[in-house]
Amino acid sequence: MNTPIADFVRAYAEKNPARFHMPAHKGCAILGCEALDITEIDGADDLSAAHGIIAESERNAASLFGVGHTFYSCEGSTLAIKAMLALAVQGAKKGTVPTVLAARNAHRAFVFAAALLDVNVAWLYPKERAHLCECPITPADLESALRTSEAPVAACYVTSPDYLGNRLDIAGLSAVCKRYGVPLLVDNAHGAYLAFLSPSEHPIALGATMCCDSAHKTLPALTGGAYLHISADAPAIYAQNARSLLSVFSSTSPSYLILQSLDLCNAILSSDYPKALAHTIEKLTAVKQRLRENGWTLPDGEPLKLTLPTRAYGYSGHELASYLSEHHIFIEFHDDAYAVLMLSPANTDAEIEHLCSVLCALPKKTPLASLSHPIPTPASPAMTMRKALLASKERIPTQAAIGRVCAIPTLSCPPAIPIVLCGERITGETAALLSLYGMDAVDVVTEDEEPAK
Repeated sequence: MNTPIADFVRAYAEKNPARFHMPAHKGCAILGCEALDITEIDGADDLSAAHGIIAESERNAASLFGVGHTFYSCEGSTLAIKAMLALAVQGAKKGTVPTVLAARNAHRAFVFAAALLDVNVAWLYPKERAHLCECPITPADLESALRTSEAPVAACYVTSPDYLGNRLDIAGLSAVCKRYGVPLLVDNAHGAYLAFLSPSEHPIALGATMCCDSAHKTLPALTGGAYLHISADAPAIYAQNARSLLSVFSSTSPSYLILQSLDLCNAILSSDYPKALAHTIEKLTAVKQRLRENGWTLPDGEPLKLTLPTRAYGYSGHELASYLSEHHIFIEFHDDAYAVLMLSPANTDAEIEHLCSVLCALPKKTPLASLSHPIPTPASPAMTMRKALLASKERIPTQAAIGRVCAIPTLSCPPAIPIVLCGERITGETAALLSLYGMDAVDVVTEDEEPAK
């Protein structure tokens, strides 16, 4: 597959040009990549109005992913989520606040987008939920929510895979949405590679209307590289307006290093990547089997994640992460209950074998008591998310914030899933969960702007 962006930039750099344009480093090496770091000079196209080499590269990506349209993001899935939501609600009836049904494990990017767009979010809660990161919404749950919604629903929004590797029944959810004429939006940030399984398990292939993929999470691309994908059978207005709405939320200085990495990623994906992916999944599947034989209880989940429920093995996730780091193994996420490792075809067989050996060498201890996470429960907001987010605010200790209205939902990334939402009052339970994740202070609406209880 051709790589028009990378080819243009390399050809430009090889001319040893006199650079009277941004960036200010003028191609002089500090990190070593500066010669390939350019701006929107003649011929380089413009991400916010792409019609040349960027548009060509995006068409290549759309073909590879098997979707109707693909738009690049240099600001991760965060940008794609904001644009995706804006596209979905743009047709809301004039003078009304659009309503979106969303699973409660949504990333904070979705929360901020909903607040900025003044969207009413009707949160979906499953019958059972054991961890902040998960929200196992079923097609029956979604059907019930759509059937009983008092307001017209502009879109349904879910996260799959989640941070622990759990996947939803996207095909079932999309079938429900189609019956109600509602677009299904999927945060697929952790699942870009799913398009290259055989058959494809990508959300668009399973019936989603739009989704975001973070290329850098599971594909060979630089951090920040991501995609907004739109289904071929989505309303035409989505593709027509996508680029302009992406530009509403994005920087006017996109990184050409990231754009080149997305472009070159296309060439890799079109060659031997599916074969390399299958090999890595086969190796990891064997590792999982060895760990089970060693006493680990592993959940089923997406094939490139190794999710370790550590307490049943006698450790907290933090203790396991520390043990692994002593063996020069550094992982994606850990908390009191889990350790999460993300693999890709760039991990060598030797690295995977080393990981397996180190984990198998860890002695199993007496299981720790299961944690009873105070999972966020449905709450009646005291203010709209938009009003709370834009209100004057102060930062106070978490325990002193009980009873106050949350202004900005703070939680480190990972997992960046808000424990308490903008406009909700902080309860003892939510304060306890914030403390569990190390949040000892929180932003609340100042008392003079806070509504009466």
